[in-house]
Amino acid sequence: MPAALAWRLVSNDSAGVRAGIVVTGTELLSGLITDRNGPWLAQRLGGLGIEVAHLLCVGDRPADLAAALRFLADQGVDLIATSGGLGPTADDLTAEVVAAFAGVPLELDESMAQQIAVILARFRHLSRFDSEGLRAANRKQAMVPRGATPLDPIGTAPGLVVPVKDGPTVVVLPGPPRELQQMWPAALATEPVRDVLSRTLPFEFAQLRLFGLPESQIAVTLRDVGQALDLTPLEITTCLRRGELVIDIRHRPGAGATRDALIEAIRARHAQYLFSTDGTSVDDQVAGLLRGHRIGLAESCTGGLLAARLTEVPGSSDYVAGGVVAYSNAAKTLLLGVPADLIELRGAVSPEVARAMADGARARFAADVGVGITGVAGPGGGTKAKPVGYVCLCVTSSDGSTLASDPVLPGDRAQIRDRAVTTTMHLLRRLLTSPA
Repeated sequence: MPAALAWRLVSNDSAGVRAGIVVTGTELLSGLITDRNGPWLAQRLGGLGIEVAHLLCVGDRPADLAAALRFLADQGVDLIATSGGLGPTADDLTAEVVAAFAGVPLELDESMAQQIAVILARFRHLSRFDSEGLRAANRKQAMVPRGATPLDPIGTAPGLVVPVKDGPTVVVLPGPPRELQQMWPAALATEPVRDVLSRTLPFEFAQLRLFGLPESQIAVTLRDVGQALDLTPLEITTCLRRGELVIDIRHRPGAGATRDALIEAIRARHAQYLFSTDGTSVDDQVAGLLRGHRIGLAESCTGGLLAARLTEVPGSSDYVAGGVVAYSNAAKTLLLGVPADLIELRGAVSPEVARAMADGARARFAADVGVGITGVAGPGGGTKAKPVGYVCLCVTSSDGSTLASDPVLPGDRAQIRDRAVTTTMHLLRRLLTSPA
């Protein structure tokens, strides 16, 4: 990240309310599963105008969780959100650790115990769980730090909102993502959290998406624009997502004019690469453009990934007619009508075969838009003339319009396949927005 950009990001760190997130689970540290709760919470907190200062991951060890809480308190955060460690087993100790952090004892919440008992009673009818063990689990999960606000369980584990005297408010949430996400609105509605939220203003956001522009080039643009325009009211982050360059702009109310000036400066320099100024993805744009059309797909090296991506969007059955994964040469000929002599002459990975696949898909599915993808995804199979990463992409329409590309894409097999799909999506966008 360029130094100027990093400085702008740091300059906003002291503004508003700050929060920390602690995700617990030894399985996260071991790499067995990927954390979904930390990023989700960070996005929700950011949307509320809260600056997330730290996101920590600790194992199921009380000392480590306690150390994380103390660290965040020392950093002066106003709110801490934790996930995990609220279950019935011996290593689920988050409530106990948070109570010690707040300097209060755990007390049995009779009302919560009754709620959990009703939930656990369902299991007795469905299984042969030990009744004594269920009662012990019931009691453990109904132990609440004195002064805390319990949150009704979504599964079997209640959540907690724990105010800490002269310290941060701690929101204790369960580990399963579904339970955590459904409990979140109840946490926001509690008086301690509302008090924290009252001390900040929501951020305003803008998002730009560009395709084909290197991240290093946008860094140059931001540095140049910053010489003439004071960008310090803005938080600007850039990253590559699915082969696209995404620029996220975040600011407090009152900096809208600066944000708009920056967007216009980027548009003036990079109009040919800028395809979204409102945050809409190419997937959503292509979905809208395909309304009223019928598309047929022919994929080789991507193995159906384009079909999967197009059909991720609800309502795609209105325009996706179908697709063929024609991996072998014989399949290309039998299923798509690609001439065998063309494959022999030009090779299965060639612009000519990609065009024949696109035309074949249109004919096969009686569609007015066709796509052909073929390439060398690796890790083997490359030659000097057609190295690993070489892909041939073509989109055609029944009115005779054609767009094609045959780049050499970087990355491993998965990245090459994913980038081939993204590049094809942008060919589709261009074809469908070009003048008739």
